[in-house]
Amino acid sequence: MAAQRRRPTQVDIARRVGVSQATVSLVISGGAASEQVAEGTRRAVLRAAAELGYTVNAAARRLKGGRNRMLGLYTFEPVFPVGQRDFYFPFLLGVEEATAEYGYDLLLFSSASSGGDRRIYASGVNRLKVADGCVLLGRHLHRDDLAALVQEDFPFVFIGRREVAGAELSYVAADYVGATSGMVRELARLGHRRLAYLKLSDGQEPTQDRESGFLQGLGEAGIPAGECPVHLVGEADSITGDLLRGWLADGVTALLVEPSEDDSTIVAVERAAEAVGVRIPEDCSVVLLGDPALGENARDWTRFALHREQMGREAVRLLLDLLDDEDDGPRQLSVPCTPIAGDSVAQPPAVTGGAAR
Repeated sequence: MAAQRRRPTQVDIARRVGVSQATVSLVISGGAASEQVAEGTRRAVLRAAAELGYTVNAAARRLKGGRNRMLGLYTFEPVFPVGQRDFYFPFLLGVEEATAEYGYDLLLFSSASSGGDRRIYASGVNRLKVADGCVLLGRHLHRDDLAALVQEDFPFVFIGRREVAGAELSYVAADYVGATSGMVRELARLGHRRLAYLKLSDGQEPTQDRESGFLQGLGEAGIPAGECPVHLVGEADSITGDLLRGWLADGVTALLVEPSEDDSTIVAVERAAEAVGVRIPEDCSVVLLGDPALGENARDWTRFALHREQMGREAVRLLLDLLDDEDDGPRQLSVPCTPIAGDSVAQPPAVTGGAAR
């Protein structure tokens, strides 16, 4: 997304009117203190604030009265019961550990309705306000909730890159672009020239970043993108043996699989390969564009790992930065992923198509 113009600050108002920021602060804060400012100056400040689109920052007002020293954690995904294999569990650990290290208490917000829908403004009120700020995470989110948080200047950091029209959000995200392009380059180094990409159909930011990395890697390896098929995965049952057999017959020698939070997509790939006698990696190499929670007997897939606990910790750090200096704009951080060699990649077979012909 193209960078949005930053939110106007009291410094901007002061420059327009030609007064100090302290004067602007007195006028904006209202109350008896604002009476110290001449009426003409006060009107000029308010007029400039309106022209610039300045809105009172709720975080700044809370800071004047002191913090609660409580940070919130809101997830758009279920968190109970939490198992060690849960995709989101390491994020929660990182947030909890960092919150404690900084001397804050942590509030866990859960607002699932009877139908399973999760809304921050379920009752029309931002209940997160009892905390000084909040870390948010989850894939199945409501973007209008995020837009409302931005509108009322409530400080939050999302774990994962997220976009809202007309605003820039603070986030900590995995560097899916760099990690995916690195996977493509490694496959090309081994001799693979026809790659297929199994892409989630939801079109969210992690998918967008992986696709960007895929195309970037193809360009860097000199592989024409038009020769590499892309299959949208809405449901795992869309991955069939016939699909794989057709790709291998057309010369595809490697698959890049975008996983969901669980292992359903890669399990479907493995079952489809078994159904038509395609051996991994002898007939076709497979890489995972991430590290979903895998079953106990899963093979050692070639993949890249997200540093989820670190991302949780960094989200807390960025949130505290926002609280300390909320007029300095959004905080955005990309955390590099670590490639894991695994055993699902090999050089392409000598005979194109292998066992699927």
